Amino acid sequence: MKPLYDNLKEPAPLAKGALRVIPLGGLGEVGRNMNVLEHNGKLLIVDCGVLFPEETQPGVDLILPDFSWIEDRMDDVVGLVLTHGHEDHIGAVPYLLKLRNDIPIYGSELTLAFVEPKIREHRLPTPELHVVTEHERVSLAPFDLEFVAVTHSIPDALAVFVRTSAGNVLITGDFKMDQLPLDHRLTDLRSFARFGEEGVDLFMVDSTNAEVPGFIAPERGIGPVLDHVFADATGQIIVASFSSHVHRVQQVVNAAAHNGRRVALVGRSMERNMRIAEERGYLTVPEGVLIETSKIGDIPPDKRVYMATGSQGEPMAALSRMAAGSHRFVTIDPGDTVVFASSLIPGNENSVYRVINDLTRLGAHVVHRGNAKVHVSGHASAGELIYCYNIVQPANVMPIHGEVRHLVANGQLAVKTGVDPRNVVLAEDGVVVDLVDGLARVAGSVPCEYVYVDGRSIGEISEDELETRRTLGSEGFISVYAVVEHDTGTVLVKPTIRAIGMAEDDGVFDEILPEVDKVLRDTAAPGRVDPHVLQQAMRRVLGRWVARRLRRRPMIVPVVVEQ
Repeated sequence: MKPLYDNLKEPAPLAKGALRVIPLGGLGEVGRNMNVLEHNGKLLIVDCGVLFPEETQPGVDLILPDFSWIEDRMDDVVGLVLTHGHEDHIGAVPYLLKLRNDIPIYGSELTLAFVEPKIREHRLPTPELHVVTEHERVSLAPFDLEFVAVTHSIPDALAVFVRTSAGNVLITGDFKMDQLPLDHRLTDLRSFARFGEEGVDLFMVDSTNAEVPGFIAPERGIGPVLDHVFADATGQIIVASFSSHVHRVQQVVNAAAHNGRRVALVGRSMERNMRIAEERGYLTVPEGVLIETSKIGDIPPDKRVYMATGSQGEPMAALSRMAAGSHRFVTIDPGDTVVFASSLIPGNENSVYRVINDLTRLGAHVVHRGNAKVHVSGHASAGELIYCYNIVQPANVMPIHGEVRHLVANGQLAVKTGVDPRNVVLAEDGVVVDLVDGLARVAGSVPCEYVYVDGRSIGEISEDELETRRTLGSEGFISVYAVVEHDTGTVLVKPTIRAIGMAEDDGVFDEILPEVDKVLRDTAAPGRVDPHVLQQAMRRVLGRWVARRLRRRPMIVPVVVEQ
């Protein structure tokens, strides 16, 4: 990806009294959102999320923000603010706490309720968790924070207004302007206007839907569509969504209750999050509607609804395992209905369509955003963003949360509303922005690489390792083995070839074996047997032949044993 800025150097020390913003994730991608604000020697962190891997990152479980810039400054961190409870904003919190486990965390009740079990799973001591509500003000010197209600696809989302002596910053988090939200909790435009009157020196704005014209449809419009789908379904119903999408689960529960069906929550994160949401009063479930997954098989298929994870085609998620026929409790039968009730995150298209094809092959009727209105976004579209710019009238704008095209589109919207183009800062991960004397300008960059989590390994996977995995997955693997007598150079065991992950039978290599054997004998001179030289000779001959004859570029591992 071409950076918005080339050849940026490490920023100079922050000028006295200035404010610095360091994005460590979420700018140039959809996920791993994390921004650090620096002022008077102290750091405030806003959000700490994960990015889920794409097909080109085999074996990777999660991608974290790059903490390297703040590792040596953890004692300067005065707090961590979490805007809402989605994984792309809270998923990396336990990994940050491994650098310093007593960082005070601020967020809404539901957000912190989702964070706490994550911390326990990593066997970390629970730091101070401060529940905050809209209009509440918190002083974390030198930062003065005021929290603001915003509507999103998860309840209890917050924007945060940060007052400092260098200027005021309004950070929206993820938000939209649904005028009929299920929980009646509107985006607080009155407070946005009040901040505008006070002066917003830097407006950091969600960009995810900046390319989408108009206004997002209300969430409650999904309910009648789901009710219609449920009424028409003759077999069991499987609905896939994010495990933290409480509003969508509420609508599924409502549709199930109205159509005389019972609901089983499938997937550990789905079960945990919805249990928390129900206990805290964010999810209302009619008595008798929920049933344990292990028991739902005792009722007829036309009375079942499975609420599952896996809407992004994740290989180990519940829906993917159902599509592959490997789920412990759920088997997809002809006539079943599967509903994809969430957005399609960029980069996951191939995985999602593969699951849809697998489900269709099994005879399921698949309902998704392409053929029914079963999803509305949780992010403000262009019309809503323009509305906010006109209300806030910021001096400087820094689009956040999105790929480069989203950031650019958001910046263009700001300019249309009258923001000086010079005051729209388009940054990517690691690009440092300073607010000095009321002007926001790029000041340099800090390291900000992908940090991969692979099982228990964190940050140990390099791009070279990923390239090796991609090669193994797409081009295959060939080993060639031979034994040579050390003193005489005599070939004691002729080369043997084995292939893995290639369509061709090993017998196809009989054609090239004589040439591999010849180059091995010609290279293995008496008294000068060098296994490395012999291996490279066999690799060259075999590699050229495979590229020409089989049109493949597999990983080739030659082994020469001396005796």
